[in-house]
Amino acid sequence: MTVLQDAAQRVRASFERQSIMALIGAGLGRVAPGEVEIVLPYRADLCQQNGFLHAGISTTIADSAGGYAAYSLFEPGEDVLSSEFKMNFLAPARGSRFVASGRVLKPGKRLSICQVEVRAEDEGESTLCVVGLLTAVRVTPR
Repeated sequence: MTVLQDAAQRVRASFERQSIMALIGAGLGRVAPGEVEIVLPYRADLCQQNGFLHAGISTTIADSAGGYAAYSLFEPGEDVLSSEFKMNFLAPARGSRFVASGRVLKPGKRLSICQVEVRAEDEGESTLCVVGLLTAVRVTPR
């Protein structure tokens, strides 16, 4: 198994342990070094009063996409926590599915800075709904 395959396998195994992702029905999409996508099919029970994906759900999948993007560059035995994020909501999240992407902008020994986005997809159209920055912390579990 290559180092890249091992990192992707560790990301997938960790994602499977995130019960919140199972609860909301999110799945792991593309996993590459420093980049991760999370896909969430539309569900009415995850929407706010106007029928748009709730901001809390958008930030949940964005947070995990950014954290796992950083985690994909970590060594075995290390883990990730988010220490900060800032999100800008650009458009209402309306679509048949939502794709959160995270990309490491600056990896570090302790802190990694990641760009995150959430896009709403519907009938071949893609709308950028959320963009943000996330700081991920490398931790070694005890």
